Amino acid sequence: MPLLRNGGIFIPTTRNYGMGDEVFMLLSLMEDPAKLPIAGTVVWITPVGAHNNKVQGIGVHFKNDESGMEARKRIEGLLGGVMQSGRPTHTV
Repeated sequence: MPLLRNGGIFIPTTRNYGMGDEVFMLLSLMEDPAKLPIAGTVVWITPVGAHNNKVQGIGVHFKNDESGMEARKRIEGLLGGVMQSGRPTHTV
């Protein structure tokens, strides 16, 4: 999403968050056993019962720091191959 200059990710969750909340996560990317420690800010919320049965969760904008840049780089590298697959995603 061009609006997320530092990159971001959708996290399916039933926890309650507010717009602008700071979050910290240990992110696992596909089959990679390494967990990336990432800090970010909640920039959108998909509530329970959203239109078209969308999954409940939050969109997190990565911080403009080393961990955020590394996460963005790794996710973009993975998406190159995944976008051609039939595997479902939560991308916009």
